[in-house]
Formats: sequence, C-alpha cells, structure tokens
Amino acid sequence: MTIVSNPLLSVQHLDKRFPGVHALDDVHLTLDRGEALAVIGENGAGKSTLMKILAGVLLPDGGQIVLDGKPIRCASVHDALKHGIVLIHQELNLADNLDVAANISLGRETHRFGLLLAKADRAEAERVLRLVGLDVSPRTLVGRLTIGQRQMVEIAKALATDARILIMDEPTSSLSQHETETLFNVIKSLKDRGVSVIYISHRLGEVRAVADRVVVLRDGKNAGALARHEIDEYRMVSLMVGRDVSKWYHRQPLPLGETLLDVEGLVTPAHRRHRLSFQVRRGEIVGVAGLVGAGRTEMLEALFGITPPLAGTIRIAGQPATIRTSRDAIRAGLALIPEDRKLQGLVLEMSIRENIGLPSLFRTRRAGLFLDAAQERAGAERMIAGLRIRPPLPKKVVQLLSGGNQQKTVLAKWLLLKPRVLLLDEPTRGVDVGAKEEIYRLLEQAARDGAALLFVSSEMQEILTLADRVLVMHQGRLTAELSRDQLSEEAVMRAATGQS
Repeated sequence: MTIVSNPLLSVQHLDKRFPGVHALDDVHLTLDRGEALAVIGENGAGKSTLMKILAGVLLPDGGQIVLDGKPIRCASVHDALKHGIVLIHQELNLADNLDVAANISLGRETHRFGLLLAKADRAEAERVLRLVGLDVSPRTLVGRLTIGQRQMVEIAKALATDARILIMDEPTSSLSQHETETLFNVIKSLKDRGVSVIYISHRLGEVRAVADRVVVLRDGKNAGALARHEIDEYRMVSLMVGRDVSKWYHRQPLPLGETLLDVEGLVTPAHRRHRLSFQVRRGEIVGVAGLVGAGRTEMLEALFGITPPLAGTIRIAGQPATIRTSRDAIRAGLALIPEDRKLQGLVLEMSIRENIGLPSLFRTRRAGLFLDAAQERAGAERMIAGLRIRPPLPKKVVQLLSGGNQQKTVLAKWLLLKPRVLLLDEPTRGVDVGAKEEIYRLLEQAARDGAALLFVSSEMQEILTLADRVLVMHQGRLTAELSRDQLSEEAVMRAATGQS
C-alpha cells in the first residue's frame, strides 16, 4: 500500500462482527489532507460498515481511528461531526415538507434569544448551493425537487458543516452527466481548500476520474491499493473480484422470434407532444439510452400502467392490450423492474420468500381466498437457487441483504411469473461489478427462455454490452434506433443530445 506521510486520518486494524458475519477483518487505510481516496469493492466487501464506523453510526469491535496523530472515538454521529467527519448517505436523508434552507440548517439552526433567524439560514444555504452549482431558491420545498437536485442539496448540507473529511457514498447514482461534472468540480475545489474526500462508487470510470488513490476491500479485508498512475478498470476489477477479468462479460446475440411488444403512437403524460413507436422481438434485448429527463422512465411507467398513456396502441404477441393499471399489464404478460428497488421494488421488512411471492399471490390462492404457503415456498426456493440469492435463506429479511442480492430478489419475483415482456429501469443501479455480471447473465437467460427485454440504463458501457439494439431518447421523443453494428458511444450521445 502507498504510505502517506503524516496522514490526516489513519484507520488501524479495524475489526467489526455481526451475527454470522465478519464484516471487517484487520482493515487499514490512510487519508491525507486534500486527498480524494476511493474505497471500492463488491457488495458485502465492508465499505459501508467502514464508513459508518468513521461517521459514528457504528462502533468497531477492535482497532483504532487516528486523526491528526491522536486516537479518537466516534461513539455517535455528533462525535464524528465534532471531529469534522461527515457521511453523505446513498439513501437521501431529507425532509420533503421543509424548504431547502431548512434542510441544510436542520439541527444547526441560527438563533438568537431563543428565536430562529431564518434569514441567516437562507443566506448560508445560498452560499453552499452556489458551491455545488445548484440553481434553486432556498425557499423551494425539497419535495418539489428532482432526485438529482435532492442529491446536490444533501451534498450542500454536508458542506455547510465545514467538514474536514467528507465521505460520499455513491454520490452520482441519481445525477445527470452535467450534475456529475459539477460534483467533480466541487470535489476539486474542496481538495484545493484542504478538505479530504472518501469516495465510494461502483462506477469505475468515475473513480478513475476523481481519485488520487484507491483502496480495495474484499470480503471485509484489504485486497490491495492503487496509486494514481496505477488506476485503471482492469486493475480495479481484478482486485475487487479476486480473479482474472481479461474475459469480462460478453454476451452472444440470440436468434430472434416473433414480435412480442409492438408500441405505436404512445403518448405519455410527461411528454404530450411526442409519439413513441417501436417493437421488441422474442429473445431480443433492447436498450433505451438518453440523458436524465429524456422520458425513458415515463415510457416504461406508461407501458406498465403506472401512469396510463394518453394515446397509442400496445400489442402483446400480436394481441391488442388495454393497459390502464399495473394489474392490466401483469395480466397481459408484462413485468417491470423499477429504478428504486427499496422504494418501489421491495417490502424491506418482509422476507425474501414473501417478496418473491407477492406478484404471484393471485396464482397461489386456494379457494380464491387463502394463500397456498407450500406453493409460495416452493416457488421462492426455486428462484433463490436459480438466481443464487445470498444468503439462500427464504426467511431472511430483505432489508439485511446486499444491494446486488436485493436486486436479484426483485428480478426473482417477476421471473417467477415467466413474463412475455420484461421492462427494466436501471437494472444494475448501485450494485458492484460482480453482481452486475450475474444480473447480465440472468437477463440473457430470460431472453434465451423466450422473453422480450426492454431496459433503460444511464451507464454507457451497460448499453453497449447488453443491447442487441438501442432506442435513444431526447426530451420525450425517439431520436435514433441503432442496430448493434451501428452502436458506439459517440452515436448514442449524439442522438441523446438531439444532434441526429
């Protein structure tokens, strides 16, 4: 590992156990002043546990944290804040019913003689909003902001604490390309001011762009480190998965069958001036590319009846389908993997078995009323084994699974229905490279089994890797349809920005 002389932060022999899991085993790292350190690893590698210990959310079972050459103990988030350590969670922690300024100052409100000074808080909010390049009024209700704007408010909230060490956990997962570039400029500015950044991301291209150094964790242990000149995708992936990745995932196109999804003149409520027409055939995997706000998610939600289309026809296997609700879509043979698995795809407090069984309840009833527990259990166990969900415990609460295994649980519940058409919105959002490869193989197997797949992705490499054909959207309209031999990053981006 690269040795950093006189580091700002030093983690030494850190150890943490949970029942049945050794989450951190003799983990060590250093962080210099004004350095951007990326910490990467597969889901379950120990990244989140390490960051929660640094931020005072969890206490370690062994080892120590040294700041400015002195051991510290962060027994709470408040303790960490006093030391200048702030964690920006991947799951946003904002109050939708408060305005931007109130969220930024929450818990640290300016007051005099017991009275809140809202004007001072708004002025501070304006300062940190400028730092992150977010052009919204401090008086705007957070509930009215987009996901990307909320992410930038979360970052601004952290900057308002005058942090010395800023921990960013998947900070770009909901950001557009422009917002991501703005964030990188913010990180550079922070480094110039002497603030240190610990950056966690599964997007290795971002790590290469932002990190001065990389520390890799695998199975709760240090797996290696890379200096700035050593950082490339091959080295990072090799350290993360512990195997040769020279033959990384490459799919073979399948013979295509008849048209299973035929969309003509579809009009979504979000983009009323544009009509969408396209087809997807049996065994085909079609990608949908575009920038944030292009209308990709809205199109999938219209197809699945979440927001019924205003006009247009949908045919499934040649038969007209009237889809006004999600129940109509399921009965027609459609399934949707949503973008936000925790909010829209899972009931986190329920078990793996119960989550997998939810869409199939209408099939597993006896006498029209009672749940056939044996049938539900058999179906769940079959999908757990087939999709290699870990741990393979049907009664395990979904909330306790890694991101990759949560995503496989969402896939399992819909694949159990054997849908004709599988719609997927960001199918690998927030999962590591190993889990991505597994999910890619599951999707390819679904196509091989005869389904038609239509997937939205903001990751260019994913589009180029998976898709037989790509539909590109810009501001609610289809601007290009690219066959596999026409696919390139330049062609996709040209159409996504409305240049073709």
